[in-house]
Amino acid sequence: EGMSLKAMELGIDWEFESFPEYLNHLESKGVGPNVGAFVGHSSIRTYVMGAEAAHRPATEREVESMCELVANALRVGAVGFATSTSPSHNGADGHPMPSRLADKEELRRLVGVLGEQQKGVFMLTKGAPTPVPFLASLAADTQRPVMIAALLHNSTDPEGVFSDLSQIGDARNRNITLWGQVSCCPLSTEFTLKAPYPFEGLSAWQPAMQADSENSYKMLLSDLSFRSNIRSELKQPAAVRLFNGEWEKLKVLEVIRHENRRFEGKSVLEITNETGEDPLDFLLNLSLEEDLGTTFLSVLLNSDQDAVGRLLTHPFSSIALSDAGAHLTFFCDAGFGLHLLGYWIRERQIMSLEEGIHRLTGQPAQIYGIPDRGYIRPGAYADLFLFDPETVGRSQARRIYDLPGGERRLTTDPQGVYGVWINGTQVSSETGTMEIDRYPGQVLRKFDS
Repeated sequence: EGMSLKAMELGIDWEFESFPEYLNHLESKGVGPNVGAFVGHSSIRTYVMGAEAAHRPATEREVESMCELVANALRVGAVGFATSTSPSHNGADGHPMPSRLADKEELRRLVGVLGEQQKGVFMLTKGAPTPVPFLASLAADTQRPVMIAALLHNSTDPEGVFSDLSQIGDARNRNITLWGQVSCCPLSTEFTLKAPYPFEGLSAWQPAMQADSENSYKMLLSDLSFRSNIRSELKQPAAVRLFNGEWEKLKVLEVIRHENRRFEGKSVLEITNETGEDPLDFLLNLSLEEDLGTTFLSVLLNSDQDAVGRLLTHPFSSIALSDAGAHLTFFCDAGFGLHLLGYWIRERQIMSLEEGIHRLTGQPAQIYGIPDRGYIRPGAYADLFLFDPETVGRSQARRIYDLPGGERRLTTDPQGVYGVWINGTQVSSETGTMEIDRYPGQVLRKFDS
């Protein structure tokens, strides 16, 4: 997820164990924005099963224990239950995240807790094991809303995401509440081969993730059969892969050695058309030559702007997917709302300004059942955002080194923003974040059923 282990070890205050303790801990420390928390499948699976969570199905007793944890989390204020079945979600050693080991019965039991309590939203990052019709059956059985992420356009399977949205529409016509979570931003990522996020979903890359030392990792990257296996896999269709061999969308962003600066800003395809090299060989050889320090930029998904416009205007799509807090070194879409207002509404005019604001505020408040938020009206919380429609937007991403231990992350700067108020307290102005005496945010615990 592009998060520094060093920064987490130095920065996370582990004064909690259970989900109720986690929410209490957030309240005791204070939060800047308002915060709602899902109870996560991989977390509770690991808590119940230990290291085995990433390696085997759960027993009946273990599933019962997980159900109890979900029920308790909902009672104390979880917004819902969240999981992932996406093949791109793996641990550092290449093993799947624990939630991916759950069978459909385990998932049905855990989501069933939401139905029993008649509260909470079920959210997941969808992979092949959980197609939309199965998710519709969960929503129908529990009478709870299901939020399906991450519906991004893939140019190698251009109709795949629209097929998902069509199935979501079919379910809505049967009064089954499904939403498709979409992004208004291209999914682009900065990376080095020290943390090659775009390649980690490839089966042929798994031996590299399991290498027991940097030296053995480098030896594997040089291995001709390893490279051949990757090339073979990239030739096979797979709609859920992040990287599909589109070398024209993968650029050399920053090199280490002076003699390689001629490659900066060029795509791997452009370079190899000039040099006659194989694209994969070029990428691996350049990175090995620079001790894995070469920085690349890859546009992975959502690169077809006309297709993305169709996603954003679909009646059953929810615009979100900032991934704020994760992927810190790969990309930063925390300003997705600014991008929607500036690029998609002012420049592309795909919807009215009023509709765009509703899609960022009132609609998510309705979906997640957050009372008295998302609208400006008497008695509602004063969560306000002052901006200039003629200039609103976000800057290009830049690197800063403000994490614990001086670790780096990517950030973008707001443009055309003149003020932000949280629960009536102003927290920023046109000059940036303001000094305030206390954090004004609330940990949200009450949600409309």
